[in-house]
Amino acid sequence: MNDTLITHEQQRICDKYQLPAQPPEPMVALAIGSLEQSPIYGTRIALPENGTISWFIHCGEHSEALDFYQALHATHLQEMLPQVLDYLALPSGAKFILDRQGYEDVWLEQ
Repeated sequence: MNDTLITHEQQRICDKYQLPAQPPEPMVALAIGSLEQSPIYGTRIALPENGTISWFIHCGEHSEALDFYQALHATHLQEMLPQVLDYLALPSGAKFILDRQGYEDVWLEQ
């Protein structure tokens, strides 16, 4: 079903936090309008049935606006938000916070 490979860096992050690696889907939901803000938040939900996106990523304050997130191919993150790439193999239920000065926190929602 999913032929996305887990990179060495992604495996290292999973190992660091003692979490199982889970290959990311090719699509993510990104709040493109928030990219200039900090910190960076990522949440991976369990993939809904027939769903294609499990990662929701935004910067700064979250919004409930219906158009807050835009679906895009994960390859675009290389240009738009490369800081998050190493975290995309974290398992469903994982969350992360990063800032642009090197702060990092990863946890699993219980």
